[in-house]
Amino acid sequence: MSVNSVPGKLIDSYGRVLRDLRVSVTDRCNFRCLYCLPETEAAANFYQNRFGQNPLAATTRIVRQWQPHSKILTFEEIERVVRVAVGLGIEKIRLTGGEPLLRRQIEKLVAKIAAIPGVRDLALTTNAFLFPDLGRALRDAGLRRVSFSLDSLDRDNFKKITGRDGLDAVLESVQLAKELELTPVKVNAVIIRGINDHEIEPLAQFAHDGNHTMRFIEFMPLDSGRAWHKELVVPGREILARLQARFALQPLTPTNASETARRWALPNGKGEIGIIAPVSEPFCGHCDRLRLTADGKFRTCLFSTGEHDVMPLLRGDASDETLAQFMRAVVWQKEARHHIGEPEFVQPQRTMSCIGG
Repeated sequence: MSVNSVPGKLIDSYGRVLRDLRVSVTDRCNFRCLYCLPETEAAANFYQNRFGQNPLAATTRIVRQWQPHSKILTFEEIERVVRVAVGLGIEKIRLTGGEPLLRRQIEKLVAKIAAIPGVRDLALTTNAFLFPDLGRALRDAGLRRVSFSLDSLDRDNFKKITGRDGLDAVLESVQLAKELELTPVKVNAVIIRGINDHEIEPLAQFAHDGNHTMRFIEFMPLDSGRAWHKELVVPGREILARLQARFALQPLTPTNASETARRWALPNGKGEIGIIAPVSEPFCGHCDRLRLTADGKFRTCLFSTGEHDVMPLLRGDASDETLAQFMRAVVWQKEARHHIGEPEFVQPQRTMSCIGG
């Protein structure tokens, strides 16, 4: 099999056909989450108390530098990449960040992408802080689904994790998204041992009471402080065992082979929970995702140590066909798997906020 063996598709050397494009529209964020940008006193205190040292002050931490606006893809450039990608079989588009709602007039980009024939699913992931003000405009522009971050239902713990007193905004946003029929409303929680693992059951109860879709995500090594420790990961199987002890869960059949979450219906069909376990139970073998950073770099894996710069093509005189050939060549190089937990694992230089979730 060669890079040109399947005309018109984005296929890698392992036979995986890519249909999902994650587009980061900004690397900036208004939160300082412990698992991404742990730059708060609370984060430093947690690591100091847990390990007797503060790794956030170490020289190995990633120095954060926001990209200047001139180096960020324009809406027109993003639209062009999406249009070409859809012509190569991409069906799902998710807008991410950083915090995507910090990008001014983001609803205009949503409208541009929603108008592209072949986009079957257009979603957005947000920390929800600005969603109450922008949600209706986003829906009217063509947004179909939204995912919110909700790592704690306790106001003080929420602020400890995120560095922001934003719990009310998330809860308001979840309700607004339901009113706007951006269904299913998904709520994501990154579970960290010693931080919010005691809230696993309450978060599932929240999903049941509100008929929401709750996703529990393992803590991954993508933080700017390089402070990730495997012992802080609550394995997916542990999360599941605790939830099964509390709720009568019914397993749900995957809707497609590339689903990252294992899913269960909560009692009486009210809401569901899903577990995303990339650390303890990798799903690389059926990954169908490609990522585009805000500054125009394609990444074939969250944990890629290399990137592919498309900006010169977009700001040169490259044709759409040349752009398509570039994308197919990039996808052909997609890694077989990540190497978390293996001796050769190297944490990427970019944090989650600069990659796009």
